Amino acid sequence: MQHAVRTFRLTLEYDGTDLAGWQVQAGATRTVQGELNAALARVTGEVVSVVGAGRTDAGVHAEAQVASVRLATGFAPDALRRALNAVLPRDVAVREVAEAPPDFHALRDARGKLYRYAVWNGASRSPLRARSHHTVAVRLDVDAMREGAQALVGRHDFTSFRAAGSEVLTSERSVSRFDVEARGDGEILFWVAGEGFLRHMVRIAVGTLLEVGTGRRTPAGVAEALAACERSAAGPTAPARGLTLVRVDY
Repeated sequence: MQHAVRTFRLTLEYDGTDLAGWQVQAGATRTVQGELNAALARVTGEVVSVVGAGRTDAGVHAEAQVASVRLATGFAPDALRRALNAVLPRDVAVREVAEAPPDFHALRDARGKLYRYAVWNGASRSPLRARSHHTVAVRLDVDAMREGAQALVGRHDFTSFRAAGSEVLTSERSVSRFDVEARGDGEILFWVAGEGFLRHMVRIAVGTLLEVGTGRRTPAGVAEALAACERSAAGPTAPARGLTLVRVDY
């Protein structure tokens, strides 16, 4: 039986620890896109390539990554979700499937993203957080990091916070939120929202703020690094394991 082609919107959750990022790459054994493409082929018999809202790097996690795909299938959305989860590996799951307008495109239609970067700053290391948090043993000054983070809110040239060697048409980006939340048990969360981000931008910003937190850089030094428009002016790139894509806005 011939089925009409429909556009589906998929919401995904994944633990990126053992994945080489979102995008299928030559020589990469496992990626989120690759696992999802394979699962769709197995379930529907169609060879497709899903489109993601963003290309998360190796080791980065997601609570609600969004993907779109066009399929000529008779599956109802929730039946497709169950079928995919039955064959996907344990570190990737489809949280929701919905039928979308024919021209819906997960990347092109995205209007903003919210990321969370998690740091463990407790008195002892936390094995349960080893895959999802960056551990910093030195006590961090949360107030100083919070002050420094405000320099990154607004529209700026984020050249200093862009991965070396990455090419873009413009390094200007708009950040609408950069909060630093301290929880009493030693957990520190960095919440970053914006229209879009340069490669490693959030992780470099966190790495710079961690220098503020340890006293190696002043809060005012964050604005100075931003103004320099030189990658060497900012701090190190924080490890991927602490970063999670929380939400994509449309």
